[in-house]
Amino acid sequence: MLMSKGTETKEAEVMKNDAGTVGSAPEEDIDAVVDAVMKKYDRESNTRVWEGKPKLIVSIVLALFSVFCIYVTLFASWLEEIRLSSFVGLIVLIGYIVFPAKKGVQKVNHMPWYDIVIMIAGTASFFYFTFNAYGIIQQGAKFETYQILIGLVGIAALAELCRRSVGLPILIVAAAFIVYALIWGLVNPTFMGRLNYLVRSLFYSKEGILSTPINTCSKFIVVFIIFGAFLERTGIADFFIQAANAVVGGFSGGPAKVAVVASALEGMVSGSSVANTVGSGSVTIPLMKRTGYKPEFAAAAEASASTGGQIMPPIMGAAAFLMADYVAKPYSEIIVMAILPAILYFTGIFISVHLEAKKLGLRGVPRSELPRFGQLAKKLYLLLPLVILIYLVSSNTKTIQTAAAIAIVAAVIVSLFNKGNRITPKRFLEALAAGGQGTISVAAACGIAGIIAGTITMTGLANVIINGIVALAGDQVIIALFLTMICCIVLGMGVPTTANYCIMAATCAPILVRMGVPLVAAHFFVFYFGIVADLTPPVALAAYAGAAIAQSNPMKTALQSTKLAIAAFIVPYAFALNPVMLFIDVTGPMQVVSIIITSLVGIFGVASALEGYIFVKMNPVQRVMAAAGGLLLIDPRVLTDIIGIALVAVVIGWQVFAKKRGTAVKAAACAK
Repeated sequence: MLMSKGTETKEAEVMKNDAGTVGSAPEEDIDAVVDAVMKKYDRESNTRVWEGKPKLIVSIVLALFSVFCIYVTLFASWLEEIRLSSFVGLIVLIGYIVFPAKKGVQKVNHMPWYDIVIMIAGTASFFYFTFNAYGIIQQGAKFETYQILIGLVGIAALAELCRRSVGLPILIVAAAFIVYALIWGLVNPTFMGRLNYLVRSLFYSKEGILSTPINTCSKFIVVFIIFGAFLERTGIADFFIQAANAVVGGFSGGPAKVAVVASALEGMVSGSSVANTVGSGSVTIPLMKRTGYKPEFAAAAEASASTGGQIMPPIMGAAAFLMADYVAKPYSEIIVMAILPAILYFTGIFISVHLEAKKLGLRGVPRSELPRFGQLAKKLYLLLPLVILIYLVSSNTKTIQTAAAIAIVAAVIVSLFNKGNRITPKRFLEALAAGGQGTISVAAACGIAGIIAGTITMTGLANVIINGIVALAGDQVIIALFLTMICCIVLGMGVPTTANYCIMAATCAPILVRMGVPLVAAHFFVFYFGIVADLTPPVALAAYAGAAIAQSNPMKTALQSTKLAIAAFIVPYAFALNPVMLFIDVTGPMQVVSIIITSLVGIFGVASALEGYIFVKMNPVQRVMAAAGGLLLIDPRVLTDIIGIALVAVVIGWQVFAKKRGTAVKAAACAK
């Protein structure tokens, strides 16, 4: 299809701009826009303003925290209660230094007295447990009133930090479960008895704050966050964008495909949907708009691709580490299992982007304007830290923590060969400080998630929920999967993926296991739909962040994001019903090949139906047939596969015939 004159003009404008720039706007203006969007949609970006010597002191404190975490996770053999309580205590300390009570403009070098009081009281509460851990463990259930008060102060300080760094939704969920426990869930006849039991369990045991989420965070997540901070400073993000431009920039609708590929690559080192959307979107979204994509589509393409970063191996966000603990599988196995679903997810977005480009008649960037492979090949060494990490983790030659630490050293060495991004002593301090700061929100969310999971378990509410949904679903697995999906999406509205996964792992995953879904597949299912919540309205933070950059309607962008990410709604059902996609119970390579083919055809069918285009505009009958065929391919049975492939094939054939007929009509008209 030939481009219109208007489209041609738009693309000519794109060609005049470098592939790595955002239009002609000054760099400082772009940075200001990015900063404003991050502060609006990413709680982690709302930080205090420190300048001069106070900034240096804060950076040193954050860097020392990172060093402490690396030391403890690699070398220390402390009692677990000591290690975890000291970790949370330091999180509270640095958390209040970094995050103010309110959003908005902050006074430079200012920390209100009440923040200092809360910081000291909260830190002291956890360190009380640290220095008295042996005695507290031995005293059993006999706790003094002052110990209960110390626990309450610690819980309150952590909750307030979570509000500042993560947001209110997760606290609302936690508060609801705590109220349930105090009023109905616990059997002690007196309120004070129930309160004492709740505080003992949530603060002084490994059933609450110090449970699996915070344990995983302190052992694994923190070193990977620090690794990501170092890797970012090697210039690898720019390399990913250039590589994506070189590979797909010349194809139809190139900038949108660049966004998909670059976000998939960046997703290997970033676990934040909003940060990934804003980071790469500041480059790709303006390019997509000027190429001819509508603002809503441009923002949605970036948001849906960036959200997929949390499912892209080898670093899949914090929740993936938690999954490894919950299902008792090595993280290296979790990575392998995630490969096919991630590929299918990004393939689905790529298909939708391609069909939209064809529908609009968009061309790619001329090859002369794109980075050359020879130039990129000179910077392949930037991938060395990732290669080392993947090798060490997949081969099980080193622990996850040690592998991450070695990869950090590799990132520093690699940077020395990249003139513009060498990690100098100053940047080394900045990377350590950034790693420490990046840990705060994740750790706070993990602590509150531990409270939620602990409350659900101690009250027996988990069994009530499980039995209720199992009874409602009967013997229909598909109904249980659907109800679980709804729960994950609703709960995930404004709740971080990590916390969402913890809650779902304690409540909904056991439902699926009881219905016959393999344990790992059940956990992958809730993991996926917890992530999708970043795209689905009404609270679609990644989509809204993309909309802010594209200056598009937020709700329309969220709906478009949901449509583009349709693979994320199909793939989990596919691997829940047929775990071969996760390499579970594989009897031969043809099983894997078969499910890849049927999944790709299914995703293509649904994506084309939603887009309303393959070779020409689809009529309603074609769209219904394509959607039905795609959905039938979710079911692993041979009969549904045959019918599904047949329906999609008929639609493709119909489209080919319609295109030929349209071409013939145009030719006849021109001949006259």
